[in-house]
Amino acid sequence: MERGWALPPPWRGPWILLLLPALAGGQPLAAGEAAYEEWRATGVRGRAVELSCGPAAAAPPAVVFWSFTPQGEGLPRAVAVGSGREVAMAPGTGTLGRVTLRNGTLELRELRVAAQGRFLCQGLFPERGRLRVGYAAVLLRVLVPVSKPFVRPTAAAAAEGAAVALTCTVREGTEPLSFSWQHQEPRGGSSVTPAGLGGSRAELQLTPANRSHTGWYICTVRNEVNNRSSDPIYLDIVYGPDEPAIRVEPFSPEQGGFSAGEREDVVLSCLAPSNPPSRYVWLHNGSQVHVGQTYVITAIARAQAGTYTCLAENSHLQTRTQATIVLTVYWVPSGSPSCAAAATKGDEYVMLRCRWEGGTPLVTLRWRDSAGRTLGDPAPSAAVLVLSTDGSLGGREFVCVAAHPLRAAAAECRLRLEVPELQAESEVAVLEGGEAQLACRQRGSSASLGATVAWYDPKEREVTPGLAKYRLEEGEAWLNLTVRDAEWPGDSGIYRCTATNAVGAASLPVRLRVDRYPAPPNVTISKLRYTRARTEVRLEWRTQGAGNLTGFVVQRRQTKKPLRETPSPWETAAGDIEPHSRDRRLGGLDPAVLYAFRVLAVNHRTAGHPSEVQTPAEPPFEAYPAVTGAAVAGMLVATAASLLAVHCIARHRETLPRLHDLLFRTAGPGAQEPVGTTEDAEAATGGEEEAGPAQGDPSAPGTAAGADAAPAQGDPSAPGTAAEPLSAAPGTTDDPPVNVTITVTATP
Repeated sequence: MERGWALPPPWRGPWILLLLPALAGGQPLAAGEAAYEEWRATGVRGRAVELSCGPAAAAPPAVVFWSFTPQGEGLPRAVAVGSGREVAMAPGTGTLGRVTLRNGTLELRELRVAAQGRFLCQGLFPERGRLRVGYAAVLLRVLVPVSKPFVRPTAAAAAEGAAVALTCTVREGTEPLSFSWQHQEPRGGSSVTPAGLGGSRAELQLTPANRSHTGWYICTVRNEVNNRSSDPIYLDIVYGPDEPAIRVEPFSPEQGGFSAGEREDVVLSCLAPSNPPSRYVWLHNGSQVHVGQTYVITAIARAQAGTYTCLAENSHLQTRTQATIVLTVYWVPSGSPSCAAAATKGDEYVMLRCRWEGGTPLVTLRWRDSAGRTLGDPAPSAAVLVLSTDGSLGGREFVCVAAHPLRAAAAECRLRLEVPELQAESEVAVLEGGEAQLACRQRGSSASLGATVAWYDPKEREVTPGLAKYRLEEGEAWLNLTVRDAEWPGDSGIYRCTATNAVGAASLPVRLRVDRYPAPPNVTISKLRYTRARTEVRLEWRTQGAGNLTGFVVQRRQTKKPLRETPSPWETAAGDIEPHSRDRRLGGLDPAVLYAFRVLAVNHRTAGHPSEVQTPAEPPFEAYPAVTGAAVAGMLVATAASLLAVHCIARHRETLPRLHDLLFRTAGPGAQEPVGTTEDAEAATGGEEEAGPAQGDPSAPGTAAGADAAPAQGDPSAPGTAAEPLSAAPGTTDDPPVNVTITVTATP
């Protein structure tokens, strides 16, 4: 759109209609500040166009009036007037299209050609609290799209060399119009514009016509609105045939002809441009073998080598042409080239070998680096490239290219010299006493260089075959290390797997964690006692707390001597005791040595806290009951004898006066008178017993009380005697012996 500013034209009648509602609103009018704007607009018939009143960035007018002056006429006609949402359309606007007014902008939909002319907009625009007068004139041009063109040729078919013309016409469209022609081959393909044949005009001249003019023609007409293309029309030019061209698939040209591999499918195609199309006949060594444009030889044999001739014939013109080729049958080696890398002894050199044997002729092989540079000389069937191991080969790629006359494209194999890459678990855990397997494997193709894999223990010593602690198992690309009878914590640590080849080395650490079994429950000794000969002990124990266990171990040592600074070491007295056992009889003891014992619970190889250390208690003294019995029996016998003697003397006073006087006389005045009867003697005896019991009478009350107060040391059944001791404290000696003396006196 073209815009221009100028002084406002003189006041006209329509402004009176606009000013009244504006002034009624109470807003002041900015006199002398009216603006005028003019621009050009273009619309297309049948489409929509918008005509704005004033600059696009300005606020919409408070009141707007649109009028229209047709092209070539001088009188304007009202179109629409609006104030806010109130819009009024003038009658007869349908000749312009579908007219709408919104926010001061006039929109014409389904635009018609009659709308071409001058549209005038008059409006009051609010600006900083006052109204500004504005004008806008729009010169609208209405364009008519191009209609679909039609093409008419002078002849539908013509012989090669004749004059042919094609004419393109349209019914309507705003000028200027431009024409373009497209030509498409009869069997498809891209459209091209004929050069030098008046392709930019409404008429296309083909003088003289040739075979290249055969095909479909399309005319396209353009103006500034649109472009339309005609339906394609076919023009047929009769010609040919030309000299045939023979194509061989797979394409394997060689000097003097073509070649093919034995047992390979060969396709012979013949093309002789001709209209109408040619009729084709194939001859092998002069004999007809096929009719048709394409001859397929399945699994060609060496006997099918020779000359092949294609005859092309135009039946309309009765013309004939021919072409001949020589086909040689070879064979290509099967498969594809293979690459391998190997290091010499001592890893001083790396040899790259490429091999692809067989075939006639032989395959030509050559080595190239990743940048395409040729390395070494080409060789048939096998190529060897020797490289020095200077530290720069790691990660480099090399390509072996194989070329064969029967192959259109070269075959290749690639080889990358990789530094060894290892794969292993970062940590392995095993319980104490088990076997831990540390696996190390190579990844990639680095194994082709003969990498040496080795294991190192946590002290960086290489693990070699034959060690009792370790076992090595080796494969083509792996080496496993087995740690036998894992010990805690000695076998824990970082083991290292290394791999070295001619282009580099790699190392991978593996942590071995040897875990102990959970601790078993604690043990306490409940009984420890010597046997009679003191060469064996009887041991009983019990467990405390929860925990798994697989057995018990009993240890012993000599007790610490007073002059000895350190005790003797513990030695195993009994091992591999079943987990359900709670007692053990231990022999092989020296009676002259005092031992100390302790018990440990074992969970596989994990020992619990040792029990308290105890020394065995002495065995019970078995002579005490016999000695005590003998003493009591002697006392009873002596007492009975004494009573009988006293009773006899009392009854035979006359016969034994001295004994009677000795036993029954009184000591002084008031003494008891002699007893003359047996009853008196018994009464006297009873009186003596009540006055003072006999010391040797075990049944006397005083004696019983004394026995309760201090029982005999050797009587195990006495109430005051403590329970039999089960064990003695460590470092104690044997109990002192008990001496018992029994004296029996008998009176005649």
